Amino acid sequence: MKRHFLTLWDLSSEEINRLLKRAMDMKSGIDASKCPLIGKSIGLLFGKASTRTRVSFEVGIYQLGAHSVYLTPNEIQLGRGETTADTARTLSRYLDAVVVRTFGHNLLEEFASHSSMLVINGLSDLHHPCQALADLMTILEKKGRLKDVRVAYIGDGNNVANSLIEAASRMEMNLTVACPEGYEPDSEVFEKAKASAKSEIIILRDPKEAAGRADVIYTDVWVSMGQEKEAEEKIKRLKDYQINSKLLSCAKKDVTVLHCLPAHRGEEITDEIMDGPHSAVFDQAENRLHVQKSLLEMLVV
Repeated sequence: MKRHFLTLWDLSSEEINRLLKRAMDMKSGIDASKCPLIGKSIGLLFGKASTRTRVSFEVGIYQLGAHSVYLTPNEIQLGRGETTADTARTLSRYLDAVVVRTFGHNLLEEFASHSSMLVINGLSDLHHPCQALADLMTILEKKGRLKDVRVAYIGDGNNVANSLIEAASRMEMNLTVACPEGYEPDSEVFEKAKASAKSEIIILRDPKEAAGRADVIYTDVWVSMGQEKEAEEKIKRLKDYQINSKLLSCAKKDVTVLHCLPAHRGEEITDEIMDGPHSAVFDQAENRLHVQKSLLEMLVV
């Protein structure tokens, strides 16, 4: 049975540090000619549309010397009633690993429980751990450290927020989540992270208070895929949580702004901030490639 990567808890702090160092070496071109995954085949089973996750994994898999197989539920028998368990057992006979991008996290856990190949969470409604690794790499690049860096996540307490909470707990970052009542991160994720953290992880309501303490400000879309029916209400409730010049004026002068993309410009973040001097959004997007290559090298080889 292969070791799976479904949440940040599946890696220790030491492993994350090692993974980030290797990712930064890869980005700088060290051992660029090495192809440690020659002869391996890695599936991409995507039930959700994707830009960064799909392209970064496909390119990374190719650069590591492996072959990728892109699959959607409607293109395989999973979309015609085959059970998740039978699909996992079958694909395990062909592939060395699979990246699953799906809605319900319980489906991902069921798939992994029946898989003898490595399963990587490419995104679920509850967690986005590959994004969190790229976030850590970007913060490390911009701030030179992770320990004691203060991050303010402002907006909807979604899957990205959940994984960022786990990342903060693992790497001793201070994290403040600012969100309206009813839009908090998952309570189990929060309580587990807080119980094991050596740093401060808190939830509050005032985005200005969160920004005023921050080395890094982070946001995400307010309406995720599958939540379109809630869009009008969510946008109304979150309108005071926009990352704009007024909010940024509350932060430290050298604050770094992150967004995992795609961005709904004019909703959760303004063009001025997205394209401004504090933004590391596209560095963050690029770093998906490097941390995922490092992750695959660590777990597949």
